[in-house]
Amino acid sequence: MNRTLPVVRLRVPTDEDAVAWHRIFAHPDVMEFQGGPAELSVYEELTARQRRHDAERGFCLWTMVDEQDRVVGFTGAQPWPYAWGPAGEIEIGWRLGREHWGKGYVTAAALMTLERVRAAGVGSVVAMVDARNARSIAVTQRLGMRLAETFVSPERKRQGHCYRLEL
Repeated sequence: MNRTLPVVRLRVPTDEDAVAWHRIFAHPDVMEFQGGPAELSVYEELTARQRRHDAERGFCLWTMVDEQDRVVGFTGAQPWPYAWGPAGEIEIGWRLGREHWGKGYVTAAALMTLERVRAAGVGSVVAMVDARNARSIAVTQRLGMRLAETFVSPERKRQGHCYRLEL
């Protein structure tokens, strides 16, 4: 990669992060491939689940904080939560507030995530990406992931891609 990546910090999400995630992910562009904006309660449950993952596994979807200590999104890894797809595998994922797109935050944070999950003993990760989500597909490519399979998601009936990376 030719460009310099921004400074980003990852931390275990707090109760307050649920409010921040709800606010910064409310933009329709951010949630285009996630079924649209979610209620605050979704983020309250998600941040609580991530704290459990971190305590039990040593990794989670961490809150991503920029140089000014602002919450800009999340990046991290968690067990794939559904019975379909790569059940039992570890999924790397990210979501970024719209105003922060195109600055390299996700790539920087995802590279940190790969280091952390490798250190936690994870041997490989997957990324499940909507087939129309060119931005996330580009991140998987920057991480060196390979397209392993295509699928149709049972919930939304959309085509998706499963990318894999051996750590």
